[in-house]
Amino acid sequence: MTDTIFAVSSGQPPAAIAVIRVSGPAAFAAAERLGGRLPEARRASLRTLKDGAGAVLDSALLLSFPGPATATGEDLIELHCHGGRAVVAAVERALAEQPGVRRAEPGEFTRRALLNGRIDLAEAEGLADLLEAQTERQRRAAIGAVEGRVSQAVRGWMDRLAMLSAMIEAMLDFAEEDDVPLDQAAVARIKSEMHDLAITMLEVVERPPVDRLHDGIRVVLAGPPNSGKSTLLNLLVEREAAIVSPIAGTTRDRIEASVLRGGVAYVLTDTAGLAEDTDDVIEAIGVTRAQEAILQADILLWMADTPPPRGDAIWLHSRADLPGREGLPEGRRLAVRRDEGSSVASVWDAIAETATGLLPREDAIGFKRHQQDQCRRAANALIAAPSDDILLMAEELRVARQALAEVLGVSATETMLDALFRRFCLGK
Repeated sequence: MTDTIFAVSSGQPPAAIAVIRVSGPAAFAAAERLGGRLPEARRASLRTLKDGAGAVLDSALLLSFPGPATATGEDLIELHCHGGRAVVAAVERALAEQPGVRRAEPGEFTRRALLNGRIDLAEAEGLADLLEAQTERQRRAAIGAVEGRVSQAVRGWMDRLAMLSAMIEAMLDFAEEDDVPLDQAAVARIKSEMHDLAITMLEVVERPPVDRLHDGIRVVLAGPPNSGKSTLLNLLVEREAAIVSPIAGTTRDRIEASVLRGGVAYVLTDTAGLAEDTDDVIEAIGVTRAQEAILQADILLWMADTPPPRGDAIWLHSRADLPGREGLPEGRRLAVRRDEGSSVASVWDAIAETATGLLPREDAIGFKRHQQDQCRRAANALIAAPSDDILLMAEELRVARQALAEVLGVSATETMLDALFRRFCLGK
């Protein structure tokens, strides 16, 4: 990382103020060429910025942050300029003309922070989630990761694994040098601690991952043709998302509508009617896709008069406003009337109640799915270790340590890092 990079880190102009970050070995020299002598570290000072020909670009606040105690681990400059497009463009041109200085790639500041040890991979992923957060619960979960709650938990487990590994290695060395039998009681204690740690990690795996907060709860409306699915979808999202008509089979493919409610993101899906037999090829494809959606649904709203295909479905009595369909038949959870707003509100209450068990608790440490997979891999290694072979115990401890290390990015591959940092904007 010999290049020095720059980018606007305060959002794209126009704005009242634009903060331009410069990070790298040539950051201080570039800033001196533009604004003269640098102020005292971490103290803002007003400077007149000039280009290479001496033309005035802007009056700006200049701050210098000597590395490695900076956001990126490198020498860092911040230029607080006026936020007009022309001003920002002129300052960026002047920076790009400096030797060894170039425009940053998306996420490159955060990537340097990771590679320089200022943050770990779990914290970087939390920052990516924070930048994309659209709900309060997403924001709070991301803040927890940025502040290191995931990292602290994983590092604590890694410390325990390191201690157990050291004890096993000491036993191996002692047995080889002195040719004495192993302390079986000590081996049993280590195996017991490995098992207890595995159970702790498996508890994390069993909790809902924070990905659900970002992906949204998938709510699928399913049932036979003309059962009121499209009507209910429109009532739930409070707009005309699906075409409604008395003609059976109007909906022929899945129709999705996203909605935020109570701080939770939902993706509602209207499906084609589940016709038993059809000669219509397109309708048959729609039925197949509806069946797939039923299997993939987090919450299924079943709108048929026959029992639902899933035991966890919310079985609705739809079209209860029509003659002959008054009341609530046995087995149905709710009756839905399009002329009665309270019945639609009750459906939302049932959805929200079910969603509570699918989302991570707000006070829980927010692990992502792939992080849970690594915890599961580590826990399975600890459980698989035999209690009568300390060589194999040592190997399974190594596997467990490596799995947890990947959560923190200790052995992350370039491909994995590229996939992550493409999610960032310029200036981060």
